[in-house]
Amino acid sequence: MKRFLLALLLPAAFLTRAKGQMVTKVTDPVDYVNPLMGTQSTSDLSSGNTYPSIALPWGMNFWTPQTGRMGDGWQYTYTANKIKGFKQTHQPSPWMNDYGEFSLMPVTGLRITENDRESWFSHLAEVVKPYYYSVYLADYDVTTEIAPTERSACFRFTFAKTDSAFVVIDAYDKESYIKVIPSENKIVGYSTRNSGGVAKNFKNYFVVVFDKPFLSQQTWSGRNLKDSLELHDKHVGAIVQFSAPARGSVVNARVSSSFISIEQAEQNLKETDHATLESVAAKGRDIWNKTLSRILVEGGTIDQVRTFYSCLYRMLFFPLKLYEKDASGKIVHYSPYNGKVEPGYLFAGTGFWDTFRALYPFLNLVYPSINKEMQEGLINDYKEGGWLPEWSSPGYRSVMIGNNSASIVADAYLKGLRGYDINTLYEALLKDANNEGPIPAVGRDGVAYYNKLGYVPYDVKINENAARTLEYAYDDFTIYKLGKALGRPAEELKLYAQRCQNYKNLFDPEHKLMRGKNQDGSFQSPFSPFKWGDAFTEGNSWHYSWSVFHDIQGLIDLMGGKKTFVQMLDSIFIMPPTFDDSYYGGVIHEIREMQIAGMGQYAHGNQPIQHMIYLYNYAGQPWKAQYWVRESMRKLYKATPDGYCGDEDNGQTSAWYVFSALGFYSVCPGTDQYVLGTPLFKKATIYLENGKTFVINASASSEKNLYIDNATLNGQAYGKNWISHFDIQKGGRLDLSLNAVPNKSRGTEASAYPYSFSTDKEKP
Repeated sequence: MKRFLLALLLPAAFLTRAKGQMVTKVTDPVDYVNPLMGTQSTSDLSSGNTYPSIALPWGMNFWTPQTGRMGDGWQYTYTANKIKGFKQTHQPSPWMNDYGEFSLMPVTGLRITENDRESWFSHLAEVVKPYYYSVYLADYDVTTEIAPTERSACFRFTFAKTDSAFVVIDAYDKESYIKVIPSENKIVGYSTRNSGGVAKNFKNYFVVVFDKPFLSQQTWSGRNLKDSLELHDKHVGAIVQFSAPARGSVVNARVSSSFISIEQAEQNLKETDHATLESVAAKGRDIWNKTLSRILVEGGTIDQVRTFYSCLYRMLFFPLKLYEKDASGKIVHYSPYNGKVEPGYLFAGTGFWDTFRALYPFLNLVYPSINKEMQEGLINDYKEGGWLPEWSSPGYRSVMIGNNSASIVADAYLKGLRGYDINTLYEALLKDANNEGPIPAVGRDGVAYYNKLGYVPYDVKINENAARTLEYAYDDFTIYKLGKALGRPAEELKLYAQRCQNYKNLFDPEHKLMRGKNQDGSFQSPFSPFKWGDAFTEGNSWHYSWSVFHDIQGLIDLMGGKKTFVQMLDSIFIMPPTFDDSYYGGVIHEIREMQIAGMGQYAHGNQPIQHMIYLYNYAGQPWKAQYWVRESMRKLYKATPDGYCGDEDNGQTSAWYVFSALGFYSVCPGTDQYVLGTPLFKKATIYLENGKTFVINASASSEKNLYIDNATLNGQAYGKNWISHFDIQKGGRLDLSLNAVPNKSRGTEASAYPYSFSTDKEKP
């Protein structure tokens, strides 16, 4: 067993280190993943706000060691030194927190509460892989190992010689149920703990089956042990005893859960039938390697390769599968909207405000089949709940702003996804775009003002009004583009084409920035472009004024031309990290992360400005995009516990890195264009689902050679500042000659610029 795991876990980096710091070929990308990247975070300062997800790609259940107290969104932090349990989690973000969680913990002695049972541990005695986790619990001289499937997991507890070997099952507070079945070495139960967005009858049912009989068993409620084998109360659990006659005594457990029933949890447990922890880990490793190998990179440093695949790993979790397979093999799901078991797909755990920007476009490029399932899941969201979710965790949550489900739906269809009911989704887009939802973050808050005035006013007590206006305008563009593809009526298309220009209503020519506007048409005053929040969302006017994804030429025109536009872009990096936190009454972590990054006003740790660097391509100075892209990758990302410069946010901040390392980025989902930056690696190969391959070749790439001197696409000279999604899908090769000196004649003409609505000759 030890020899097997050694081979399984040996990092490929060790195999390449003898050849120097450059990785010439990646064969097992999973070996470069560090699941601890971003785990050294707090509520005051995020280095990712991640936890080690021991899970399969888009699995229904994740597992993580729990260092935080029950209910703490920071459920695992790298700086902690005690583990309280091993927790099943579905948490997308510490700010959203978790739902349906429960945990297991091996102990010696009758210790049930999390403070009593916690144990010291060290990262030196911890192995963390996407498909396998192991840690030594010092207080009990016990090693815990975990290997996951999509809905289940295998556990192994290795005890020292003791007559007091126990495993605690904690069903958590807020109402839970537990039942011990000694004749089957089994424990079943459910957890109802959640942070919102669930129907009244929500439960996460679980089953735990051990491979050894219980020497004793008790249930517990709160801090009190009970002799009853079945218990239902505010906070219950079980503790079962095992024989450990010699050092190295092993207790195995198979664990599964379901949002439907205990019987369905038993059905899901079949994922581990006839399996060992080794076989589950080996299968998980194969799945991760296959999934990550859709992109293989060459010619980067070990640290760059580790960062690339650690980021790609983070992109392959959310939204997670909420669906299950019943006894007949049919796809079914528990609906968080109506509390019923419904047929078909459902996904949960993502905020479109974050992920419309790059995560979903990346799925459309590299993993379209899973996004097809997600689109079918959105149809079920709409049918069962009446609206599309903007933040699902697992149902509607009133967090963040915008109506960016329009982008998610439009980009998928416009990039070629088919085989689902797009007309029902378009119907949902029209409903959501023209109505306020049951909560502010569903539908469009302030929609009556927006449709009448062309903006959401500052003085009508709708917070973050300017940010809403800018995002609604972009969302209207995506509705227009999708409607056009679907052959919708001309008057309908004209309406959304007009509304997508509403961003102009907030442009302040005095400051050349976006600014809140009152109901009477006057600008909000006083105005500080450094004020975070208020009219904007988790940023200031300098961050949000670039949120005209679909019409950068229109924004250039408002600012007075390319020269002024570029000067405004340059100013982001030149200005000091000045901020006004008066709206929040204190420094929020996003502000602090901008302040300490050393890049002026560039707040990459949050989403609104992440596309801004690429806008130099629209104004004839692409070499500046190339410089700042490479600078951001170098300074702001590393495969370490403090490796992100802010919230990772469900794969979005990781997607920026992965796209950028390939050499392009999705500035405007809803178009077919990716805007060029500069590739990090000497070679990257994308293995497309259609069986074709696309190669990005930049053999001269190095720390100094980052500027594009010239380019060819499939052997033909290529002078554009963007590349088409459909050209990539055809397969082929993009060759980029990189130099240490910028080529200031390439990409400077308007014919090279990416799409802008203002220059679209086919617009109404």
